[in-house]
Amino acid sequence: MAEQFDLIIIGGGPGGYVSAIEASKKGMKTALIERDKLGGTCLNRGCIPTKTLLHSAELYDSMRSCEMFGVQASEVSFDMEKIQRRKEEVISQLRGGIELLMKKNKVTVYHGQGTIESEHEVSVHPSEGEERILLEGKNILISTGSVPAIPPIPGHELENVVSSDALLDKKALYPRLTIVGGGVIGMEFASVYSALGCQVTVVEFLDRILANMDKEISQNLKMIMKKRGVDIHTGAKVERITKEEDGTLSCHFTEKDCEKSVVSDGILIATGRRANTEGLFGSGFSLDMDRGRILVNEVGQTSVPNIYAAGDVVPGIQLAHAASAQGLRAIEHMWKGTADSIRIDLIPGCVYTDPEIGSVGLTQEEAKAQGLSVIVKKYPMSANGKSLLSNQERGFIKVVADGENHKVLGAQMMCARATDMISEFGTAIVNGLTLEQMAAVVRPHPTFSEGISEAVSAV
Repeated sequence: MAEQFDLIIIGGGPGGYVSAIEASKKGMKTALIERDKLGGTCLNRGCIPTKTLLHSAELYDSMRSCEMFGVQASEVSFDMEKIQRRKEEVISQLRGGIELLMKKNKVTVYHGQGTIESEHEVSVHPSEGEERILLEGKNILISTGSVPAIPPIPGHELENVVSSDALLDKKALYPRLTIVGGGVIGMEFASVYSALGCQVTVVEFLDRILANMDKEISQNLKMIMKKRGVDIHTGAKVERITKEEDGTLSCHFTEKDCEKSVVSDGILIATGRRANTEGLFGSGFSLDMDRGRILVNEVGQTSVPNIYAAGDVVPGIQLAHAASAQGLRAIEHMWKGTADSIRIDLIPGCVYTDPEIGSVGLTQEEAKAQGLSVIVKKYPMSANGKSLLSNQERGFIKVVADGENHKVLGAQMMCARATDMISEFGTAIVNGLTLEQMAAVVRPHPTFSEGISEAVSAV
């Protein structure tokens, strides 16, 4: 007989384990199925390992230029194997914390492939040779995440043409790296490799890098990266990848009707991620989908009302904190029939380049496209004391507000600690705060956050 649960969650990433904890706290008997390792893409192959590498790279880069601060450090070097070892230690510690939380909250964890057989039945296929387990649940939550999307570029299967997953685990750097894709993943790896002294080329199909963000952010980051020696090609279509006689790789692309190529030791394909639904549905069972992603309503319900989905597996923004918020909203709806405690329409976007980038709410272009009358306040962080004394790159804080009532509609930041400070603007938008109300807050000196006071008060 199948074991009975109030909730069965498939996928142990940020959308899954956070929801499991919340469901358990509400008294729901919960099962969590994970076919790999707890923590999902974010912990094991995404956010945490990438940012750990970025931190090491930035430390190395800072040490190379420390003389301007009166500090001398001779023979600065790095050990990629030790950097990778530290990355694994961080991942292991955080994964252990999730495992403890599952036990503490009495969540039953199954390791194996979770397959939905019917409206209320999920089978678990453990490792080879072990017997299949059948579970029954009142509700099911799908949070299986995503995997790298590799476009059919001729030559993409060649050795040293890699996805972000593979590049994260390399014990040795590619001295010359070509990155196909100038989105968040591509630009973060460009930051890592350039900071560690490698030659980096970025080839982006769209007319600018970080095309989904504020245009000014894209332009400024491109200038900064080019200043650091990163070669960036936009409006460029990759035609093919070939292997040369000496073992190097050539990336052939068309830019402004001109055929070009760049030679490198490795090529990263960073053209996005696709929903991970492999093995998710049993024979004869399906859900409404669009281009490989599971369709859901505003509370996360799929075409089968007791089955919910959250995170990268559904349409929309692919971010760990978005997955967690969507999962929590789904749990709230299962629990009380409504879901209004979390604003999932206001998901902050963060890019961990140097300088960092944070964005939330509407950009100036988006607000105007909606026919809104807006005012825009902007402050250059080159005038900020903390930025100056720590030798930060050029940056800014831009605030978009309603032209009539001055309520904050959105903000875009490109500066040190932007990913931490952007939440202040998210709080303001959720609570309907005006520019004047944000300006009434006394922020300490000297801090990066002083820039917020200057921005909202700018003439």
